Amino acid sequence: MQTIKAAVCRAFKEPLVIEDVLIAPPGMGEVEVTLDAVAICHSDITYASGAWGGNLPAVYGHEAAGVITATGEAAGDFKVGDAVVVTLVRACGSCPSCAGGQPTICETPYDTLNGPLQTADGGPLDQAMACGAFAEKVVVSHRQIVKIPDTMPKDVASLLSCGVITGVGAAVNAAQLRPGQDVVVIGAGGVGLNAIQGARLAGARRIVAVDMTEEKLEIAKEFGATHGVLASLEEPWNAAIKALGGRGADAVLITVGAIPAYDQAPRYLGRGGKAIMIGMPHSGDMSTYEPVMLASLGQGVVGSKMGDVVIQRDIPWMIDLYEQGRLKLDELISGRWSLGQINEAIEDTKTGSAKRNVIVFDRS
Repeated sequence: MQTIKAAVCRAFKEPLVIEDVLIAPPGMGEVEVTLDAVAICHSDITYASGAWGGNLPAVYGHEAAGVITATGEAAGDFKVGDAVVVTLVRACGSCPSCAGGQPTICETPYDTLNGPLQTADGGPLDQAMACGAFAEKVVVSHRQIVKIPDTMPKDVASLLSCGVITGVGAAVNAAQLRPGQDVVVIGAGGVGLNAIQGARLAGARRIVAVDMTEEKLEIAKEFGATHGVLASLEEPWNAAIKALGGRGADAVLITVGAIPAYDQAPRYLGRGGKAIMIGMPHSGDMSTYEPVMLASLGQGVVGSKMGDVVIQRDIPWMIDLYEQGRLKLDELISGRWSLGQINEAIEDTKTGSAKRNVIVFDRS
């Protein structure tokens, strides 16, 4: 066991605690990654608030990049020194979902409470989301990682582990957008901006961003939105439909976990359109809609977890787009913070003004 620093959640809704924890060496099919960067996702904040339950104490963080520093047996073609991104998609590769090309909904359970992490005194410590990346190192399955170019900045690369693949993937994989279709994206935060990028890459004709602030609507246009609508309008769907030429959207991508957004989403749809559910509300939250309208207009509602990606296929594609200047990543980073500043970075993320805050580790 090694001793590393990690930001530990010991009580829901309380600040994380920087402390020494123990991490085991990689086992069969696993690798150890020494991290250079981990981004803060709203999912981490939601877990730390207790809204989704879970075990405590826990180490959150799941959007990371670093360098492999040790490997276990049968760790694929990965080797010490490889630069990689680390995702939460711990797919077994053989269950019906994985075999059917849907690794994000792998059916093989993983016991995060009996993973590689322990408290300094040897007690249980939850490796939340199969990552535990608010720490100097992680030990994860080799199926959770993807190689990246050595020259790619790790803070930028870390964004590919969740926010980027979730947003772009939702537009390309879940919505299966075709060139010439019209799209509404509800929420212009980190995931929303990437859903907008995904819609643009898919060839959408019009992309309407819906958000609470004019500032974020202007940023959305920098990422590919053609129109912006304030969600605070009495009937924002009417303004969006007008921007779309009067017909309604072929797809509405809901990137925020807010129940009003889910309740309103069908109102933006045109005939035959579908709502893509991306943002994650709190457990127990309920949405309402009128089934007869969806049925009579041939509309649908589709869940999208992690953009329905196959990370070994989709992340290399997105890296190529980034290197070609066709996918914005650098522009997504709002601020860089140290591990000791993680609570300040979380509070800044909660304000809603940040696109993505990134924790950068000092390995000097």
